[in-house]
Amino acid sequence: MIPDAPSPESVASPQGTPVALGQAVQVGPVVATPMEVVEDSRCPINARCVWAGRLVVKTRIDGAGWRDTADLTLGEPWSTHNVVLALTSGEPGKMAGEGQETPPGAYRFTYEAR
Repeated sequence: MIPDAPSPESVASPQGTPVALGQAVQVGPVVATPMEVVEDSRCPINARCVWAGRLVVKTRIDGAGWRDTADLTLGEPWSTHNVVLALTSGEPGKMAGEGQETPPGAYRFTYEAR
C-alpha cells in the first residue's frame, strides 16, 4: 500500500456520496479525495452569463499500488491506470453579490466511475 493512502474498506465513503475537501470516497476501483478548489468560475445561479464557467478540483486518486493527483473539471472524464472517473457535482452553486464567495469547507463534491 502507498504510504498515506486511504484504505477503501475503512475510510472511504461509498460511491455517489458527496464529500468535503480532504474526505475520501470510493469511485469504482479507486479512492478519490478532493484536495483543493483550483477554480470556481461557474456562473452564479442568480445571474445570467454568456459563459457557464467551470469548477476545477485538485483530486488525489489512489489505486492498488499507485497514486495520482489531477485537476478534475466538472463534467469532464479523466483517465489514469485504465480507470475513468469524473467530478459530476460541486455544491453549493455560486451566488452573485459581494461577499458571496463559498468558503472551502462548505463545498461538497460527487465523483463517478465512467
